[in-house]
Formats: sequence, structure tokens, C-alpha cells
Amino acid sequence: MELLVIIIVLALLFDYINGFHDAANSIATIVSTRVLTPFQAVLWAAAFNFVAFFIAKYVIGGFGIANTVSKTVIEDYITLPIILSGVVAAIIWNLFTWWKGIPSSSSHTLIGGFAGAAIMASGFGSIQLDIILKIAAFIFLAPLIGMVVALAFTLVVLHVCRKARPHTAETWFKRLQLVSSALFSVGHGLNDSQKVMGIIAAAMIAGHSQGLGLGVSSIDDLPDWVAFACFTAISLGTMSGGWKIVRTMGTRITKVTPFEGVIAETAGAFTLYLTEYLKIPVSTTHTITGAIIGVGATKRLSAVRWGVTKSLMTAWVLTIPVSALLAAGVYLLLSLWL
Repeated sequence: MELLVIIIVLALLFDYINGFHDAANSIATIVSTRVLTPFQAVLWAAAFNFVAFFIAKYVIGGFGIANTVSKTVIEDYITLPIILSGVVAAIIWNLFTWWKGIPSSSSHTLIGGFAGAAIMASGFGSIQLDIILKIAAFIFLAPLIGMVVALAFTLVVLHVCRKARPHTAETWFKRLQLVSSALFSVGHGLNDSQKVMGIIAAAMIAGHSQGLGLGVSSIDDLPDWVAFACFTAISLGTMSGGWKIVRTMGTRITKVTPFEGVIAETAGAFTLYLTEYLKIPVSTTHTITGAIIGVGATKRLSAVRWGVTKSLMTAWVLTIPVSALLAAGVYLLLSLWL
């Protein structure tokens, strides 16, 4: 039971870190365009991260992404040391990329760590390869969808607003950024909080099968406090900010105006809602980055700093294998004591 408690505490700690690591996703453009101060922006984003809990529970009526994450590893091979190793590795990689100011994927960190520890314990036959490949495919598909949607939205809005006065248009887009940022924050909460829920669910199912008497044999049996705690942790983390990554997202990829901020956030939110419907955990980081690139490319391709973008994509591709290797190493160390 003590090991399960440790896992739940560390998972919620990871959720908190995920919040401040990914705070940039929903506030970078609204801060860089000076619609809100950084402090106002993180409070705004945190509030809508938490609103996502009520939408998932009472509007959508379920936590499909959590279910997908919990099935990354075949149930018969899931043990508490495997889950603990995955969470510890995910925390290490998240803190490292936050320190370096790299907007990497917390989602893929967690999934890579979970799978890597399972492979070290029981071999490749222990993982659901089809689920992992589907998730890995969205490393490329999520930013691509965000980019294409942003391009389309930009062309449509430019056509609709072609006769608007520039000053009037900018005033309206500054107001609309509050709406688009809120929409994206809801998507962030829906997507990222459920990943930690999936890990906790896997731990509680494993604990139940090992005779701890938790009464949790599937994701449907998960107590309400788990979802509430996960959404609360990510909201508190978002309130803590993540200013190095904000600078990367808001200024280093391309210069963003209020109009472009609205387009990027709306396109990112659309992509997150689509993947929520498909029950596929994706990276909010990848999604908003793709949308920002799409917005920048409508001005001219040279408006996008492709060198920065290339570095980001390299980090994205490396996240799952590096997290898996870290988790494998952690599992080896833990196996000496547990």
C-alpha cells in the first residue's frame, strides 16, 4: 500500500510539473501580444484548466484518454515498480526540458517512461504496440493538423475582415484572445490531466490485482477524487508559470500579433478537441507549436524561424525513447531494493 501511495503522490507531482511546464502552451501568445500580464494569464489559463474537469465528467461523460493511457502496457504485466519507474523518469525529463526551456511533450514523456520500464521488466511483449504507435504517429500529426487548421482559419478570417479598420480589428482580436486562450486551456486540461489519471488508474488496478482490496478493476471504477485531484494539480501547476518556455513559444518561433494569437489558439483548441473525441493522448505543446508555425507561414515562410522549429522537433522525437531509457534505468535501480 505504501508503494501505491508514493506512486499517486509522484503522479500528482508530475501533473503539477506538467502544469507549469505546459503553461506556455495556452498563455504564450496572450502574453507576447500583451493582452494580459504573465500573472493574469496564468490565472486565466489555470481557471479553464479546472473547468475542463466538469466538462469531461458532466458534458462528455467519461475520460477516454485516461483509458487509452492506462492500456499502454498489457494489464497482466503491470506492476507498481514499473509504474513508479515510469513516473520518476517522466519527472526527470520534464524538469530537464523545463530547465533548458525546451517545450517538449509531457504526454509522451509519461507514456515513454511507462513503456520503457515495462520493456525492461518483461520485454517488448508487455506493451500494447498498436496503441504506442498510434500515439507516436501524433507526434507528427498533431502539429501538422494544427498548422493546416491555422492556415485555413487565417485565410478565412483575412477574407472576412478585409474591409475592417486595422485599429478596430486589433482591438477586437485582443478581446477575442481571451476567448481563444480559454478554449485552448480547456483542451489542455482535458488532454493532459487524463494522462495522469490513466497512470493512477493503472497503479490502482495493479494494486487491486495484487490483493490490496481497492475495488478498482477498470478505469470505470476509479474514484471521483482521482479525477478531481489530477485536474486540481495541473491547474495549480499552470498558476506557477514556466517563463523560459513562454519566451520560446511566444517570441522565438515567429512574432505573434493579437490576430495571429487568436488563430493559433483556436486552431490548437480545435485539434485538441478532435483528439479528445478520438481518445488519443497528444501533446498540447506540439499542437500549439504547429498552429503558431501555420500562422507565421501565412505571412511568408521566412517569418518562421525554422532553426528553432527544427530543434523543437528533434526534442519531440527524442522524448519517448529517452524517457523509456530513463525509466529502464530507474527500474533496474529500484529492482535492487524492491
